[in-house]
Amino acid sequence: MNGPKAMAAEKAFSRVGTLLLSALLALAVPGYAQTQAVNATIDVSKTSTPISKYMYGQFLEHGGDIVNTGVWSEMLVDRKFFYPISVSAPTPPPVLGNAAGNPRFNRIPSRWWAPIGGAEDISMDTKAPYAGEHSPRIGIDAKVPRGLSQSGIAVRKGKSYTGRIVLAGSPGAVVKATLIWGQEPSDQQTVTIRPLTTAYRKFPLRFSATADTDDAKLEITATGTGSFRVGAVSLMPADNIEGFRPEVVATLKQLRFGVLRFPGGNFVSSYEWRHAVGDIDTRPPIFDPVWHAVQPNDVGTDEFLTLCRLLGVDPYITVNAGFGDAWSARELVEYTNGAATTPMGKWRAENGHPAPYGVKFWGIGNEPWGDYQMGAMSLPQFELKHNLFAKEMRAVDPSILLIAGGAMPDVMEGADQARRINGQYVPDYLSAADWTGQLLLHCLDNIDMVSEHYYASGTEHTDLKLQKKVPIDPPLSFIEWQRAPAVQVRAKYEHYQEYLKRIPALKAKPVPIAIDEWAYFGAGPGSYKTVPAYAWAFHEMFRHSDIFQMGAFTFATAMMSENRTAAILNPTGMLFKMYRDHFGTIPVEVSGNSPQPKPAFPAGGDQPAVNPGSDTYPLDVSAALSEDRKTLAIAVLNPSDAEQNIKLTIVGAKLADAGKLWRMAPDSINATVLIDKKPEVQVEEQSFGALPETITVRPFSVNIYSYPLQ
Repeated sequence: MNGPKAMAAEKAFSRVGTLLLSALLALAVPGYAQTQAVNATIDVSKTSTPISKYMYGQFLEHGGDIVNTGVWSEMLVDRKFFYPISVSAPTPPPVLGNAAGNPRFNRIPSRWWAPIGGAEDISMDTKAPYAGEHSPRIGIDAKVPRGLSQSGIAVRKGKSYTGRIVLAGSPGAVVKATLIWGQEPSDQQTVTIRPLTTAYRKFPLRFSATADTDDAKLEITATGTGSFRVGAVSLMPADNIEGFRPEVVATLKQLRFGVLRFPGGNFVSSYEWRHAVGDIDTRPPIFDPVWHAVQPNDVGTDEFLTLCRLLGVDPYITVNAGFGDAWSARELVEYTNGAATTPMGKWRAENGHPAPYGVKFWGIGNEPWGDYQMGAMSLPQFELKHNLFAKEMRAVDPSILLIAGGAMPDVMEGADQARRINGQYVPDYLSAADWTGQLLLHCLDNIDMVSEHYYASGTEHTDLKLQKKVPIDPPLSFIEWQRAPAVQVRAKYEHYQEYLKRIPALKAKPVPIAIDEWAYFGAGPGSYKTVPAYAWAFHEMFRHSDIFQMGAFTFATAMMSENRTAAILNPTGMLFKMYRDHFGTIPVEVSGNSPQPKPAFPAGGDQPAVNPGSDTYPLDVSAALSEDRKTLAIAVLNPSDAEQNIKLTIVGAKLADAGKLWRMAPDSINATVLIDKKPEVQVEEQSFGALPETITVRPFSVNIYSYPLQ
């Protein structure tokens, strides 16, 4: 993720930021009223570069258990015993690296394996562990069951759960695995396992719950003589789809978001991909120094590519250019794309995947400009590293597309390393602190797209005189708060125009931008409040579709409202789906008679010289033809908290006399969609006759009108 602030976000964004946002919106300038009739002209004859399906892309990272519990079906934590068996919560390793000094990362596990029958009977075998550095060994009593248990498992009435347990031990041991979901003797099921051998073996588990609870317990005990060892345990809902949560797969599949980026994010800079392939039970659990959490390595390259297949999207893999090396990146490309006759392709085939995956998109490192990044180095050194990676990776597959880890002045502003390099808060173009500019100068032949990140803020801005971020006081108006993400898009567009002026080779070989991390920081993903803001960001990217050709929203799980057993699209997910399903792909020109106001702050860094938006203030309008040019979609965004009117004029084509409207217009900007509650937000579908000459749009609404062309 983008910098130390964004690193602190785990599965969503901060609750404090959400509360602050609510307070600021309460203080914001209310009720913008139109002072003139707003007209928009849509010229269907003037088109631009098609909008890539990849603009709707998503991003997954292991941090904060977004992968391990957000999309993966595993119900047990620490299933391969990174921590010893303990009566109380285990103590994590010291907080080191880029998490040092951040109390948010000093997390104590909330669930763990506890002893049954006395902790003195359990030791951790380090001589012959099954996975990782040690495995539990339990001494057995003839009458008293001894073993280990884990609580806090969510089960539902009528559902079946399957899994496996890897055991070794004395032939005289009788092991019982019992799932308990209530207080009565009938509220449990037991699987009895015998005989054991000195070598580890896998045994199947299956249970069917008869009640709902979020605090079921799995007990693994034995009686008899000798001892037994547990190598790994797994428990999943029986209806999992190749290991993934079926409700999550079904929810995300609706979005058809084109591309999915993985495995990071900051996580990738200390990630060893080879730890996460092969037998899923023998992959070593590791302690991730970036997110300060145990990673079981259950979801690795093959699982990620399986998820992409299930979702019908293209994979985008980022290689470790932090602690990693070019040879490891080469081997990963060979593992995914090489023939089964190559060394890594043979390994992939042995792991059950004989056919090459053909992964097209590859990122070299994540935010390598950040001095908080694992393996951070100077820009000249990283330029050399980028080129070395590109050479090795393309030697395996010349057809791959390489995405460089860029940072334009809007990102580099205020970065400690930028000030150390040239003493500037906002670096000059092509200066030693302009990371993207220098990469484009020295690595252009090895760059097919450049990665850019942003996390918009509506509560602070860059004060160029003070050379620091300062709170916005008085708070932004309702409209300007919604504009903030689009402002970041516009800033990157303006920076790119400056690169085109200064780098002649870039004109000959244009390199599009992949905004492969973006979100409204501190706003929270669960309510409607950011939906107009994200629609505005889409419109601004569509206006410059020749430059912006990929996105990856942080995170895919932010598209959903979910708990451990259910998932549905939240308002953000609904917006992404509405545009993907009903907006066009070939942008057409939109003009108007009501220009957007000038920016409130001086241009520089993350503040563009021109405010984003169509000349239809206070509304923003974007339009596009379908791929076959037979249908026109017109998106009208009202980011204000008052009803607005706009007159639409279509030139260059004639619309049919019947069309449709898809609209998101809840009664409250804080409307939500929660599990087991009536949705407060929906996408309304309405049939129309001829397109009205003047349309009225509700406060903070997003509207897509779709009409066939005659």
